[in-house]
Amino acid sequence: MSAQMLTTQALPDKQLWSVSFRWLLSLYYIIPFCLFLQLSDGWFWQGFLKEHLPSSPSHFLLFQILFGTPHIIASAIILISNGEYIQRYQRKLVLMTIAIALVFGVGSLFIPYQVFYVAVAAWTVFHVLKQQHGIARGLCKLPAWCFHLLLWLSVLAGIFIYIGIFLKNSLDAQQVEWLKHIAASLCIGLVCSGLLCQRYVRTTFGRWFLWANVFLVVSSFYFYTQHYYFLAILVPRLVHDVTAYLFYVTHDYNKHQHQPQNVLYRYAALCRLPVIIVLPVLSFFLAFVLQAYGDQVVNLITRTLFDVEIRKAITLGLLGYLALMHYYTEAFTWKQDSPYRRFIAFSK
Repeated sequence: MSAQMLTTQALPDKQLWSVSFRWLLSLYYIIPFCLFLQLSDGWFWQGFLKEHLPSSPSHFLLFQILFGTPHIIASAIILISNGEYIQRYQRKLVLMTIAIALVFGVGSLFIPYQVFYVAVAAWTVFHVLKQQHGIARGLCKLPAWCFHLLLWLSVLAGIFIYIGIFLKNSLDAQQVEWLKHIAASLCIGLVCSGLLCQRYVRTTFGRWFLWANVFLVVSSFYFYTQHYYFLAILVPRLVHDVTAYLFYVTHDYNKHQHQPQNVLYRYAALCRLPVIIVLPVLSFFLAFVLQAYGDQVVNLITRTLFDVEIRKAITLGLLGYLALMHYYTEAFTWKQDSPYRRFIAFSK
């Protein structure tokens, strides 16, 4: 989502859905729920969850099918299935595709893996938190300096947490401690900045949203220090992914409900499929097929035809490309002047 201010507005009569800020805020209940799980694990379950949960939700195929991959695929479907969107953004898409090919193709020959990893991690964290702070900005009515202060403290803290989790096996004890100290300092600064900036928020609901974003990062840091890495990643991922998906489904419902605007929804209308299920069914189906079978199918084809084994062509190659394009396109496709925004409105 764009970090530009999102304002509450009324939809035209023919458009039936709006994005509810209260529903978006309710997603943050994952924070106390995960805290309850972590405390219960320590008090009653003798650390069973800590021992058996992986470092990241992405290690669970089911999680990727439910949260990680579908919203990226849904974003791509919206972009490529609407000719006016492709026409408007085609130059940016071509240039970014070339950039990705050069950086991750040619660049991989001499750029260390850790550099790639940290760069992608930073971009991921920035993408996730910019969306949440951007949505909150319209409610909180913060001055620009407050918005950027909270955003960048969140992003920097998130980057160090992300690195501490995913590169922990390649770090020595001193480096781990340094990462924790830096992340802790940034989280303290974030909380203090929240106290400073909340005076500019005139509504109680707006303050709830401001502090929800603060604790999104602080809770992730807490779970990281307690070695509940799965929960540390789950909290921001779930909030971000579900929030984005709500935007995509609302966009398509409002755009195609009364008159299908592209081939995809024209075929859906011929099959008498409700508009509301088209994007979810297609994106979840593709996520399942690509994640569960994509690599094996491509590997089988290349071994049969060329006697060459290519591993993770889909999960790392195709889905990695779509993820990077998703991070890039979301920075401009939801701005105030974007055609996407004609089919989105907000309500409390």
